[in-house]
Amino acid sequence: MQDQIDKIVAASEESMKRAISHLESELAKIRAGKATPQIVDGIVVDYYGSPVPISQVGNVTVMDARTLNIQPWEKNMLQPIERAIIAANIGINPQNDGVNIRLFLPPLTEERRKELVKRSQGEGENSKVGVRSGRRDAIEAIKKLQKDGLSEDASKDAEASVQQLTDNYIAFIEKHLAAKEKEIMSI
Repeated sequence: MQDQIDKIVAASEESMKRAISHLESELAKIRAGKATPQIVDGIVVDYYGSPVPISQVGNVTVMDARTLNIQPWEKNMLQPIERAIIAANIGINPQNDGVNIRLFLPPLTEERRKELVKRSQGEGENSKVGVRSGRRDAIEAIKKLQKDGLSEDASKDAEASVQQLTDNYIAFIEKHLAAKEKEIMSI
């Protein structure tokens, strides 16, 4: 029975780790005043009828703290990349010079900063839901084992360890969100 409990706890921890890694990738996409290539990671371009990420049709580089440069590998991809960036509604207007596309990140206003903090809080809440979902699945599996003959003490201990894991991951999410909020709100 103990090995089944260990498997359940390990599976719930894996689920919680996936929620954290998803949060980290989503927070990286939220810009905090500095130009990073991750800003355009979620944007897909129509490449001869197939949706392809921008990073696969050109080089995305950081020119300075507020400028991204996208150099397509094919010149005829300038227009589709430009249209995809505009359609993505990331708050940046692309500048096409015929060879490269430059994205000048404007300084963040107080209103935009608060909006970005709200967005990051929303992503954090989604991750918390993912962590709690892992806890719920684990506790349901433990209760099923209890019906199959697991002692009540062992069941309570297993539930307590799952709850401890959940508390740790929720605290980790809160730490991530606090750091991101500080990064966004700093001028």
